[in-house]
Amino acid sequence: MSYTTYTENLIKELYNRMGILTPQNLDFQTIAMQLQIQVFYWPDNSQALFLKERAYIFLNELLTKQQQWQDFCHELAHVILHIGYQGRMSPLFRDYQENKANNFMYHACIPSFMLDKLEQSVDNALTIQHVQQLFNVEYDFAVKRLEQYIGNKQLF
Repeated sequence: MSYTTYTENLIKELYNRMGILTPQNLDFQTIAMQLQIQVFYWPDNSQALFLKERAYIFLNELLTKQQQWQDFCHELAHVILHIGYQGRMSPLFRDYQENKANNFMYHACIPSFMLDKLEQSVDNALTIQHVQQLFNVEYDFAVKRLEQYIGNKQLF
């Protein structure tokens, strides 16, 4: 029996609706366009903003492509899952939103349903370097995501 989390299901459904079925399809410009989110680059920390019910993601232009992809997925979580201005929230609730966005980020950058397909393929090994390259993420990011994925598989 296979168990998937709410976040895994949400990402799978979202990506399937957009036709994002393989790691090669993962592109934050495409995702932003399909979700009608405008992306801007600037020299400050990455963040998501809302203005008149329109979502904007600002990415730090000094980051690597891998870091921008990771930051985009973190900010995408805020767009999809959260409301409100964090500056006016209690610190505990802000921490809760950040933790939720970080969890979403790992799953959005390296979706479980895509790892499942890789794991079933004889030609592809779930090595850190392979996942890092295939999903365009940093080494440490790939390590943490694979630990999550394998740990979840061992639970069920």
